[in-house]
Amino acid sequence: MQRIRLLPFLIAFMGCANAQDKPNVVVMLADNVGYGDLGAYGAGEVRGMPTPRIDQLASEGVRFTQFLVEPGCTPSRAALQTGRYSPRSGLGSIIVAGTPNTLQANEVTLGELFKSQGYATSYIGKWHLGASEQSWPTRQGFDQYRVGVVESSDSTLYRGGMQRSGLPEAVIAASEPGIWESGPNGDLKKVRPYTIDYRRQVEADIADSAVEYIQRQAKASEPFLLFVGWTNTHYPSLVAPEFDGKSRIGPYGDAIMELDHRTGQVLDAIKTAGVEDNTIVIWLSDNGAAPTEGPAEFRGGSNGPFRGELGDALEGSLRVPAMIKWPGRIAPRTSNAMVSIHDIFPTLAKIIGAAIPADRPIDGVDQSDLVLGKQTASKRESLITFLGDEIVAVRWRQFRIYPKQFISSAGNPAMAGIGGYRAELTGYPSIFNIEQDPREELNTVAVNAWTLAPYMKLIGEYRKSLEQYPNPKAVNLTKFGG
Repeated sequence: MQRIRLLPFLIAFMGCANAQDKPNVVVMLADNVGYGDLGAYGAGEVRGMPTPRIDQLASEGVRFTQFLVEPGCTPSRAALQTGRYSPRSGLGSIIVAGTPNTLQANEVTLGELFKSQGYATSYIGKWHLGASEQSWPTRQGFDQYRVGVVESSDSTLYRGGMQRSGLPEAVIAASEPGIWESGPNGDLKKVRPYTIDYRRQVEADIADSAVEYIQRQAKASEPFLLFVGWTNTHYPSLVAPEFDGKSRIGPYGDAIMELDHRTGQVLDAIKTAGVEDNTIVIWLSDNGAAPTEGPAEFRGGSNGPFRGELGDALEGSLRVPAMIKWPGRIAPRTSNAMVSIHDIFPTLAKIIGAAIPADRPIDGVDQSDLVLGKQTASKRESLITFLGDEIVAVRWRQFRIYPKQFISSAGNPAMAGIGGYRAELTGYPSIFNIEQDPREELNTVAVNAWTLAPYMKLIGEYRKSLEQYPNPKAVNLTKFGG
């Protein structure tokens, strides 16, 4: 039976007079697209992989140049859905098959926030917030789930590994990843295995499902929230046949170009359905690119001028392309104001006239005045970064401060923060001025130790909040006591 939540704190305030006046919202979340991958951020055609549709979207709304996320797929998705630091949801680590990480049953998601305001809600594509029932999109405020990728696309490689290990076919079939969809009562059903072959088809199916939903909901009386969880460019970046070899740099570029085309399909559907003027479109990446992940022929992602990649706490992992379009309400422009993925929750709450939960810490801040052009300054000047439940960096203004050093493990240069190991620093943290030194190669602790005062204050405030609102116990795969 589908759980029904009563959320008395999600009430309307100073909003639109009725549901029809509220804007539709379409959120497109790309997977592992770096700051240096798109034409709108200085790449695209320059790097042999033109992105005209995403570039056009960026030119028609506000393009953020200092949009910050969390260092991995699952943590960023949790932050986006809840407006909270990922450890508060127990999701500070990337979910992999066989681990018990899951979105907490009592979390309030964007799906539930929008349902409280009379919206129809749909989630299509990659979820990656846990496979347990309490985490299903249909148990977290979404009316339906289509072309559901519950895990990550690298799980399409598991079948081959299990076969080489001699596991029986019945065991392989039971444990290999699938494509999931919701039934009439919200239960999820596995509609097909998520195989290497289907990896090439999944992006087209996600786009087709999104187009169909937009066409249907445009005729309905209630506004809609649509989440589109793209799977590109996550490794293995395999594309539909018509995009194979389309770029000049190999499979990664092909995946970027398919992602651009699929984005265009969704944008065209919004326009054709006649709802463009009353639809907010948000496009962003969940984390930076992983330019050292996978075989050489699959590499190609770039995080632009910044060092770091998926899985660590450097700027290249955390600063991503992001843009918001709302015709007639958001003037086309570029903003270098600091904004984070956590801010989307309270910002959209303000726009649709919903109150955010008052019974838990919300780490995002309302940036609606910035987005709508009423002010140029951000309400944010800091962000704490976690790996698991551990504080590994603090961004304050133009400074990033590290209490630890990240070291890649032998043979695995990718994801130094998650797949490598961390060394404690003695005495003082490392301090880098991101604006002066985008690659974070010059430790300025000798001249910028004064930044340790706000650093300690931010950490102290976060730790103080845990006294009243402790985090769920973090999933741990490497320490077992004794």
